[in-house]
Amino acid sequence: MNLFALMARHGYALTFGLLLAEAIGLPFPAALALVAAGAAVAAHALWGPYVFLAAVSALLLGDTVQFWLGRYMGWGLLGFLCRVSINPETCILRSAESFYKRGKVTLVIAKFIPGVNTMAAPLAGSMKMRFWQFLQLDFAGALVYAITYLVVGYVSRDFLKAILSGFHAAGRAMEAVIVAALIVYAIYRIVQFRKHKVYRVVPRIQVQELAARLASEDANKVLIVDVRSHGYYDSGGERIKGSIRIEPNNLEEEIKNLPKDKDIYLYCT
Repeated sequence: MNLFALMARHGYALTFGLLLAEAIGLPFPAALALVAAGAAVAAHALWGPYVFLAAVSALLLGDTVQFWLGRYMGWGLLGFLCRVSINPETCILRSAESFYKRGKVTLVIAKFIPGVNTMAAPLAGSMKMRFWQFLQLDFAGALVYAITYLVVGYVSRDFLKAILSGFHAAGRAMEAVIVAALIVYAIYRIVQFRKHKVYRVVPRIQVQELAARLASEDANKVLIVDVRSHGYYDSGGERIKGSIRIEPNNLEEEIKNLPKDKDIYLYCT
């Protein structure tokens, strides 16, 4: 039984469950579920307002949970959500960069951006955004996201039906293509994981060791860099004496200005 048949039979619960699952970080096809629900509405198998209410409620519930988890767990939660990524640090910084460039409007468009969609709510929580402000922006984003894909499913019902008929006719050939694609993707992820494995181990130094070196004759060969991300950095706050500040989301440009004849130590939140 395909997703469209399931949607016609258990549409409201399925829409709510799939969208809630994606909102809390599980890799479920929320957009596809909305498209299928829209097609079911066009076929008069589901009632549009109920589907819309189920979708928006699931997104808000999941995002609210993520927001409060982000508030109390911070980067630990963000790292966990990014663990399926090849490089968790890059995953987090990509999401933080979206906030840095677009501001709070990121919450309105986040659900359309792969990788950022799961990270936006907990990132907003970890950045101490006011909850009611978050809820308003997230509600706007949920409305836009739900309406967009429900409309796509509604207006393309006949096209989707034709596509599915073609899939059923292809039978085993389609299954073989899907299996082959999954194998290729798995090999790709393994290769990329091995390639980037070296970056998962970050050399660290104890505070006492660094303090001792700063007090030695080699102090002029040491550069301390504050790399706290946008949202965690307070320009009026205290920094380690003698340290400089760079924005990690602009690292490619910032790194060009760092001296090549010094040992560089980074610190963040």
